[in-house]
This record gives sequence, structure tokens and C-alpha cells, in this order.
Amino acid sequence: MMQDVLDTSESISQPGLIQRIATSISRLYQHYLDKWTPHTASRWVFTVVMVCGFLVRILLRQGWYIVCYALGIYHLNLFLAFLTPKIDPAFTQEDDDGPCLPTKANEEFRPFMRRLPEFKFWYSVTKSTLVAFSCTFFQLFNVPVFWPILVMYFITLFCITMKRQIKHMIKYKYLPFSL
Repeated sequence: MMQDVLDTSESISQPGLIQRIATSISRLYQHYLDKWTPHTASRWVFTVVMVCGFLVRILLRQGWYIVCYALGIYHLNLFLAFLTPKIDPAFTQEDDDGPCLPTKANEEFRPFMRRLPEFKFWYSVTKSTLVAFSCTFFQLFNVPVFWPILVMYFITLFCITMKRQIKHMIKYKYLPFSL
């Protein structure tokens, strides 16, 4: 009788039903994500439409301004990481042999490597927008605030951070976009 109870090692090594379902959903999700990877324009159009839908919901429902503000700050943070080089020239030494940006016209061309690649930028923006959109369905996140102050604070924060980023680009002579 004790042998029958202990002889279930075969069923323990097999993944459970929930684990198999989660694995199959994860594989299907990754499959469609991989198929959508080369279609940059359609990915960004989808994300922009989703962000616009979120903003329309915020305006029509007249609430969830904190969620919108948090999403805006997160998107600003992602955008700054997208514009910043992977290896910041401000922290590199002159004698370092690592990759650096060319400073003269006769130097070797080195492509701009971002701290946050485009696909991860898109993926993070899309996921965060979906999370923020789902938060608008719960009254718990509808904190009453005076929204014009949030808008002015966000505009000020955007201007200060972009000014600092543009000064960094000018100082180290790099352009995060290829023309």
C-alpha cells in the first residue's frame, strides 16, 4: 500500500495542466510577437491608435488623471532611454578601447547603439498603455486631482529633460536617428 503512494514519480515529472496551458499560451504569444517584429510601421500605428484611444477614454470619462500622468512620465522615461547611447560618452575614458562615437570626419563610422532598442521601446510603450487602459476600468485608480497642475508639471518636466538631452547630444556630437 505504501509502495502505491510512493510510486507516483512518473506523474510528478510531467507538467501539470495549468503549466502546460501557460506554456502553450506563452509560445503562441511569442509566435505572434515574432511575426510582428519586422513590421515596424504597423506596430507603431497600432500603438499610437491605442494611446489615442486611452486619451479619448480619459477625456470622455473625465477622470483617471493620475493614471494618465504616470503613463506620460513612464513614456517620457522610455523615450529618453531610446535617445541615449548605450555607452554614454560622458562616462567613457579617452584611453578606453570600447565603442565610441566618431568625433572627426576621417574616423571610422560606428552606428548609433541605443540604451533601449526600438523593439523594446515599442513593446514597453504598448504594455504600459494596456495596463493604464485597464486601470481606467477600476474606480480605485480614479483619484480626484486638479488636472491642470499635472499638465503643467508634465510640460515643465518634459521641457527640462529634453533640454538636458539635446545639450548632451550637442556636446558629444551624436544624432540618435540615421538619415
